Amino acid sequence: MGGADRPRGGPAERRNDRDDAESAGADRADTLARLRRRMAVMSGMPDRTDADRPEAGVLPVPEELSDLLPQKGIARGTIVCCTGARSLLTALIAAVTRAGCQVGIVGLPRLNLLAAAEMGADLDRIAVVADPGIDPVEVASVLLDGMDLVVLGLRGVTVPRSRCATVSGRVRRQSSSLLVVDGAWPGAQTQLAARVLGYRHRPRTGDADLTAAANGHGRVAGMRLQVTAESGGRRRRTAEIDLIAPEFGEEDRLRMLRLDSIGVRRDIPAVTGADADDDVAVAN
Repeated sequence: MGGADRPRGGPAERRNDRDDAESAGADRADTLARLRRRMAVMSGMPDRTDADRPEAGVLPVPEELSDLLPQKGIARGTIVCCTGARSLLTALIAAVTRAGCQVGIVGLPRLNLLAAAEMGADLDRIAVVADPGIDPVEVASVLLDGMDLVVLGLRGVTVPRSRCATVSGRVRRQSSSLLVVDGAWPGAQTQLAARVLGYRHRPRTGDADLTAAANGHGRVAGMRLQVTAESGGRRRRTAEIDLIAPEFGEEDRLRMLRLDSIGVRRDIPAVTGADADDDVAVAN
């Protein structure tokens, strides 16, 4: 019988498939074991003083965004979906770790942790699994056992409702929170979205002509975000936030400034590029 007519699925092929499955299972078990060791180390870290820790049932968000949410923060035991500009995500991570809580990040290899650090994040309180394999939800579920907040990148996937219910139960039991990006999670209690309204620019060193900056030339010095929150059956709430890079010689910290009710702050120059869609790193 010719090679083209030989039946598929012989003993050798089945053995290879079995070896591949065992190898994948071993890799997953090794990843989960490393995660548990990392969580054990992080759980032994000295915490901030009680005065600095968030309320027991709420994880903090930036002060400029707190009134968008019913409990002024992310309620423990809940699931949040976050879409749009990544500056909102990095700001949330910074606020949670700055308060002494632990954050796990799963399936987001391109997340800009430098931006989070510039917003005040404590990187020692972050565990990152850039490549969780074929089942990032399982890895996130393990992290829920030891982290206050788990950030899960779904790569555009919609999680089945049956699995959402199982993981949601674990979130409640562990009194942690799950923040989902790049995908859909049916039944999430809170929806957050951020849209870039525009950028502002700083003139190049030695360039006294501000016209260039007004036309979008020079260094990116900040951006304006529109942040929207829907949670707990409340009416949708929206705020506009300016994210401002420090001037030369200032403390190396990005600042968030909330616009007033008419959307104008006299101390902040108008942004440019109002049609911008994507987030960018802000640099001096």
